[in-house]
Amino acid sequence: MNALRSLVLAVALALGIVAQAGAQTAEAPPAGLSRQQFDSLVDAISNSVSEKLKAEGAVVPSATPAAPAPAASDSKSKSKAPPPPKIVHVEPKAGPDPFVAFIHGAEKVFVALPVAGAQIALIPTLLDQRAQGGRGSSTFLLLLCAVAVVAVAAEGILRLLLHGLRARLAANAGPEGGVRSIGFLAGLAVLDGLGVLAVWLICNAATGAWFNGTTGQDKLAAAVLAGIFAWRLYVLLFRVVLQPELPAARLCAAGNHEARTLYLRISAVMLVIVLMRILAQVLAAIGTPPDAMASFQVVGAMIYLAAFLWLAYRSRLAAQQWFGGLGEMAPVIGVVGRKWIPIAPLFFVALGGTLIYGAVSGYRYVGSAMVLTLNLVIGVLIFETLMQAFVRRLDSQLEGKTPAGSTPKLPDVVARCIRVAVLIGVAVVIAESWVVQVLGLVNDSEWAQLTSSSRTAGVTLFVAFVAWELFKYMTEPYMGTKNKDAAQAIADGDANAAPASRLSTMMPLMRRTAAVLIILVAVMVALQDFGINITPLIAGASVFGIAISFGSQTLVKDIVSGLFYLSDDAFRVGEYIDCGKAKGTVEGFTLRSIKLRHQNGQVHTIPFGQLGQITNFSRDWITVKFNLRFARDTDIEKLRKASKKIGADMMEMPAIADQILAPFKMQGVADIAGNALVVRFKFTARPGNPAAIQREALKRMFSTFPAMGFEFATEGANVVVHTGPAAANDPATDGHPVPGAPAPPPQPATIPAAAT
Repeated sequence: MNALRSLVLAVALALGIVAQAGAQTAEAPPAGLSRQQFDSLVDAISNSVSEKLKAEGAVVPSATPAAPAPAASDSKSKSKAPPPPKIVHVEPKAGPDPFVAFIHGAEKVFVALPVAGAQIALIPTLLDQRAQGGRGSSTFLLLLCAVAVVAVAAEGILRLLLHGLRARLAANAGPEGGVRSIGFLAGLAVLDGLGVLAVWLICNAATGAWFNGTTGQDKLAAAVLAGIFAWRLYVLLFRVVLQPELPAARLCAAGNHEARTLYLRISAVMLVIVLMRILAQVLAAIGTPPDAMASFQVVGAMIYLAAFLWLAYRSRLAAQQWFGGLGEMAPVIGVVGRKWIPIAPLFFVALGGTLIYGAVSGYRYVGSAMVLTLNLVIGVLIFETLMQAFVRRLDSQLEGKTPAGSTPKLPDVVARCIRVAVLIGVAVVIAESWVVQVLGLVNDSEWAQLTSSSRTAGVTLFVAFVAWELFKYMTEPYMGTKNKDAAQAIADGDANAAPASRLSTMMPLMRRTAAVLIILVAVMVALQDFGINITPLIAGASVFGIAISFGSQTLVKDIVSGLFYLSDDAFRVGEYIDCGKAKGTVEGFTLRSIKLRHQNGQVHTIPFGQLGQITNFSRDWITVKFNLRFARDTDIEKLRKASKKIGADMMEMPAIADQILAPFKMQGVADIAGNALVVRFKFTARPGNPAAIQREALKRMFSTFPAMGFEFATEGANVVVHTGPAAANDPATDGHPVPGAPAPPPQPATIPAAAT
């Protein structure tokens, strides 16, 4: 067909060249043909060639046929003959519709089911090697089963023999043992690995002794024994984590019964998977047709799905306990544990459905992609469990910390960074297997180019994440809970409460600024790694910032005022201030406003631009003065000594001694009011709650002063009787009433106001 196409194309080009040459030289047509007959012949041949190429899948653009040149035309008109037609090749369609292909594949798989069954039934007859002087199928299967049973039994016997040593190691493998417990865990894992090593030795010895030939029996035996070893090696990971017989060394949060049953069910499911894969290898080795292999894969996917659903449902309590324990470090896994029943069956249904689709449609990469995805998911689960176990044991070595403490620690930060790096790597591997191999959205070269840019951007974002985690860890002691506790304690009247430090007060603003800077720089660098020009973004952000600054002068005033208040150290979180508009304890602040908690519970939010003068009642020290009224005959010197004795006794009280800077004492007589002496007392204390110290002083004074002869003044009334004004001023009467004169009206009694 290609030769015919080339020949036709050559003839067409030759005729085009001849026609062009004849038009340029204006020579006469061949003998026996007129000019009109010759042009008609050329057009007919060209049309025939075009129709032929169109039928073969080529597109030929139509060209206007050249009109016969007039006899009297000049050389210019002859030189404008039409060029030969251009032939454009169109690639054929890539393939059939995927839905149609799936329907046809399903029909073929259904028809091939009996063939797959016949191939499986044929395996025992193919294993009979008695005709070639070998073993019969029954003898071979009995020998193979005996070797497998001996290998698995050897692992169990070795574990029983080492049970005492394993128990002693497990007793010291708890998280309270710190770093030393990691060594005991490693030793315990080595002892468990000895059983798997025994399985490997027995399987390899049997392969070398009885199944070292090239027959079908030997190949099948080698595959089965290798599968037995792979099964025990895979289950070893879950044994190290679950430790069904040794709860003290268990690395996951699961009960004894739940851990034991989960381990047994996982072992059963993994054995089913190994046996099904071995059977698939045997069917492929005996030349099973592709449609029959697809049928077997569909049946195997259904068996896998049933096994996984059984495992998910029967072990739901153990899974919830395990995943819930990982929720402290990995919240996403904790959510999966709480929603195990909806999430796990959906994942396994998606796994089985994808395997069935791949087998029916003929996409050979689908099964491997799903197996890779399942292995990576299980690997992430094991990794998270081991990481949490190590972090808990490292935490217990830090001073003042416990394994179950909620305070952020450096091992937590390092583990979080490592976890993010692992998750990024897993996501890239899964994406490559699905995007390139299964879905075919991009080819290998395009994926390499995409991953090169993505890798650089990912490293940039990961470095930004690590920088933020380290900065957050270093600033965490000055954030959040400590500041809130200080403000709440002072508001509640705790005498021992102290306001936050200046660094603690400014740290929220510093953290927000650092977070914004890290995010902006990381995003800009990542965009530049993808080839995006970030210059217009920077210019636009600058213009937008200028517009905001001019259009929001009040906001800018609040922000700038807040920065200067903080730089002047005018207030801190937990301090009691009065700004004229309101007073209360500083509970927190944002970039533009401050929150004050009044002692009655109200919260005042005041912009920094409206604060004005700040009066801080909680800075450095505070002197409290108060007055008491005593009887006028009180011995002042004796009262001074008694007050000094009370102040000395209060300095020996552990609850308030460290809060008193100058002891309680009498300052002196402040006033004399009527029948009372007004005496002033004072003391100096740390800011916080001086009222507690004053209450203690008053309690001691009222309990001891009466026994010492000190009387507190009481309110009284002095009655004075005034006479009439005429009699009182008449010298003749000398102030006495005149006989017969009317009595003067009674005057009101005068009660002097009591001094306080």
